[in-house]
Amino acid sequence: MRVIFLEDVPNVARVGEIKEVANGYGRNFLIPKKLARLTDSPATSQPQVLPKLTAQDQTEDALVKLANQLEGKEITLKVRAGAKDRLYGSITSADIAAELQIIAGVAVDKRKLDLAEPIRQLGSYEVAIRLARDIVPRIKVTVTAEEKE
Repeated sequence: MRVIFLEDVPNVARVGEIKEVANGYGRNFLIPKKLARLTDSPATSQPQVLPKLTAQDQTEDALVKLANQLEGKEITLKVRAGAKDRLYGSITSADIAAELQIIAGVAVDKRKLDLAEPIRQLGSYEVAIRLARDIVPRIKVTVTAEEKE
């Protein structure tokens, strides 16, 4: 089944590409979620596809600007810590995304943060933010102990 992609599908295709996909994948996943459309349908000849491409280019430019703004940003989180610099609880990608929102004024989806597992120790960590396939800025997250009263 030949389809034209209306949105980026990770590890499959980018917007505007025409690819051959498995029938079931196209019929049961791509087309119902409006990620792709059949190429032999009359809708592909409509000029509706071309504005999406330019909008995608504008989105990519915005992502590059956002990446430049985030690159090298340093975030400090103060948390309660116990013996051997272990944290009470952990720091997740949601905590980091919330702190980015406060400090940088940039809303980043927590699923875009490349954090293999939650942070459970004090120290400095480098976290990648996957904005797009090839746009990956890195920020530094420093976890310090909260001062005791």
